[in-house]
Amino acid sequence: MSGKRQLKLGFMLHGVGMGWGDWRHKDADPTASTNFEYYKRQAQLAEAAKFDFLFVADSVFITEKSSPHYLNRFEPLTILSALAGATSHIGLVATLTASYSEPFNVARQFASLDHISGGRAGWNVVTSWLEGSAANFSKDKHLAHDTRYRLAAEYLDVVQGLWDSWEDDALVHDKASGVFFDPAKLHPLNHKGEFFQVRGPLNIARSPQGQPVIFQAGASEDGKNFAASRADAIFVHHENLEEGKAYYRDTKQRVAGYGRDPDELFILPGIRPVIGSTEEEAERKYQDFANLTSIENALSMLGRPFNDYDFLRHDLDAPFPDVSAHGANSNQSTSGKIVETARRENLTLRQTALRFATPKTEFVGTPEQVADAFQRWLEERGSDGFVVNVSLPRELEVFVEHVVPILQARGIYRTEYEAETFRGNLGIPVPPNRYARRDLSVAAE
Repeated sequence: MSGKRQLKLGFMLHGVGMGWGDWRHKDADPTASTNFEYYKRQAQLAEAAKFDFLFVADSVFITEKSSPHYLNRFEPLTILSALAGATSHIGLVATLTASYSEPFNVARQFASLDHISGGRAGWNVVTSWLEGSAANFSKDKHLAHDTRYRLAAEYLDVVQGLWDSWEDDALVHDKASGVFFDPAKLHPLNHKGEFFQVRGPLNIARSPQGQPVIFQAGASEDGKNFAASRADAIFVHHENLEEGKAYYRDTKQRVAGYGRDPDELFILPGIRPVIGSTEEEAERKYQDFANLTSIENALSMLGRPFNDYDFLRHDLDAPFPDVSAHGANSNQSTSGKIVETARRENLTLRQTALRFATPKTEFVGTPEQVADAFQRWLEERGSDGFVVNVSLPRELEVFVEHVVPILQARGIYRTEYEAETFRGNLGIPVPPNRYARRDLSVAAE
């Protein structure tokens, strides 16, 4: 890849919001997480602003303490299939767990979305870290962390192998001869591994982008190695630019270590911009959304990466408790970051909960200040772009109307889509069909 680096931007479709109290805002629609018209408006606005993709997070386990968005929401592939018909260029990235689904079904579902959208599908490969998920899928227990990543690697092998079942020129459609397809170019997988046995072939061909784009959201050692070896993009969370730069350097080195081009893997931190016409207005808007979160809700949010641990059993104004063990087989990266931050800064439980529930970042400010932060992260190699997740109603409109034009004027963000497919707009190549490569090598001999 060459030329001036430009931001890659995704937009998080998150219904009533990421926070536990966002739905309480006076302008919020409490039904947003199951309101198709709401999602359609957001998708079309993001596409008009030339965002690279829409991103849908997911979880397959809830409790009465889960966030309002996760309590009542659309299934990711379903909503993105519907939005495929309401958009024409923007990528469509769905989160789907490898721990609690079958690879043949998943390969078929994403291939279908890829065709429905004309080559715009992406899969955020996750392994599910909440132990309660097992009970929803007839499992006795949740897999251990390292086992989940071994399973995910094999799972992706199977799915990508199935996506190559049909060579790109296999479907002949010769009406005169009556030949629908060339049987020599349809390939069973015949996979037999540690976790899966899948014969194949898949009953749907490759799309114009060859295969859906692969995202990964893990930040543990296992997660980073998996992403560096297999993903096209990584969705992460960082508190500040220095943390982002350290992660960026480490991950890009890992990518190169796997023999891949580091410029063909995009590191995209999630951010929640809050924008005001003045610094004072931005601060007021930030306080508006921060004040929607009660300490009880903040504790529920804090407990999520610790396998829904109940922090209410502890003294709020005592030092942060030793709960590391509860995160070991859950969300290792996030729980580890929380513990490390609380210890380093000598935070109480109350301070820790509020710190992580309503983080204050450099993306709170005027349009120029927010654009400056975007540019700083790009130029100082803290990221290749961002996944934007707004915290307040109508903030996407504000971002699109006031920040995007600044980024475009500075030449660090597109003014038009470059291609019809998701891969084309990201600037990453279409993966060649593995069987076509084999055919070419045989012919060469």
